[in-house]
Amino acid sequence: MPADILINWSPQETRVAIVEHGAVQELHVERTLERGLVGNVYLGKVARVLPGMQSAFIDIGLERAAFLHVADVWHAPQEGETLSAARGAAALIPIEKQVFEGQALLVQVIKDPIGTKGARLSTQISIAGRLLVFLPQDDHIGVSQKIPLAQREDLRSRLLKLAGSLGGGFILRTNGEDATDAELGDDIGYLRKAWARIKDASVRLPPKTLLHQDLSLMQRVLRDLVSESTQTIRVDSREQFEALKAFGAEFMPMAVEKLQLYKGERPIFDLYSIDEEIAKAMARRVELKSGGYLIVDQTEALTTVDVNTGGFVGARNFDDTIFKTNLEAAQAIARQLRLRNLGGIIIVDFIDMVREDHRESVLGEFRKQLARDRVKTSAGGFSQLGLVEMTRKRTRESLAHMLCEPCPVCEGKGIVKTPRSVAYDILREILREARQFNPREFRVVASPKVIELFLDEESQHLASLSEFIGKPVSLQSEAAMGQEQYDIVLL
Repeated sequence: MPADILINWSPQETRVAIVEHGAVQELHVERTLERGLVGNVYLGKVARVLPGMQSAFIDIGLERAAFLHVADVWHAPQEGETLSAARGAAALIPIEKQVFEGQALLVQVIKDPIGTKGARLSTQISIAGRLLVFLPQDDHIGVSQKIPLAQREDLRSRLLKLAGSLGGGFILRTNGEDATDAELGDDIGYLRKAWARIKDASVRLPPKTLLHQDLSLMQRVLRDLVSESTQTIRVDSREQFEALKAFGAEFMPMAVEKLQLYKGERPIFDLYSIDEEIAKAMARRVELKSGGYLIVDQTEALTTVDVNTGGFVGARNFDDTIFKTNLEAAQAIARQLRLRNLGGIIIVDFIDMVREDHRESVLGEFRKQLARDRVKTSAGGFSQLGLVEMTRKRTRESLAHMLCEPCPVCEGKGIVKTPRSVAYDILREILREARQFNPREFRVVASPKVIELFLDEESQHLASLSEFIGKPVSLQSEAAMGQEQYDIVLL
């Protein structure tokens, strides 16, 4: 399906929207300060070797020296030796016999700095592509363990032929399972070019230099998101447009002709009301054009989508109303999964349909819409309870997890106690405190709604409690408090 890619750039954030037929289908966000170091390749300088810890501190130009353990020092496998055996053999050689102070060392970050700890490094370099991971220091050809065993040998044979005899190993990633030879060949070419640049820079540049960084979101647009159906890639920053054009000319020449610099006066995301779509993608309720609606609930274990007719009464009979609502919902759900980047197990509760042909039509439409998703999906049929179970591969954080955090008031529950429930909690707590302590007075500090309830509808209960414990109870409203928060002060 014809698609346009819009790129909105600012120094602090890059946002990418994929638009099909005037509607936003996917959103990608990357924040400058949240980009980690994992995958970065540096020419480091050994600052200190610690034989007692079998480790070394490596200066890679960051605020704190990075950490290299002997187990992460790469050792070329001998003939017939497995990778794991080679790693074990390297770990048996003391680190002081493998590296020395002042030595320039090619290293890659495998763990970001945390707190006072520096980054963790490895001397085994791996470069990730869209479909493959390149291992330039050894000749291993592997296939992801997540791909079914029956397909692995065939994929390994194909990869051996495509990799040729130029050296280096490759691992096929899970999303490369259905890739064509042409797509795999393009990825191999890109990865070999990236490694050639790293090698060239490592002999030209001084130690403590960054030689390779995992691609930014803008660069990944050209590598991962552009396809034959992409009509245009519009960027709203001249500087980034020129940088992207140079990157594309070297690695993805076919994509360069689709690049355009957006010069309009309106913000680029306003063209398709994308900011409004982002706000809607955060909402629990999604309205359908027919008057029906979806309820989307995302939890740690799975995501549930509930379909409701709402105010849709357009069809001649109830069965047709349900059928048409479910058909529209099937299209909307597939779009919401892409828009919100929901992954893992997903349970869809369509409205119950009596007719089998209606059920088959809805399921067919749902699978048709899911087939447009670039992320791998798998949907089963209707279960005995009338639910459709499906999975969608997790590729990155969902949009909600990236842009939002749990509510500090409800702590992520999505609900809070009513003011009356909180008021009764307070009455019980005062009674509990009165049995243990003997203050002159109890003071209740709570949210305005709770205090208002004590001054009006619950005033009799508060007065009765005060009389029972023989102590006055005063009230203090605190606007900054959440509805469930309160303090009982003993005076």
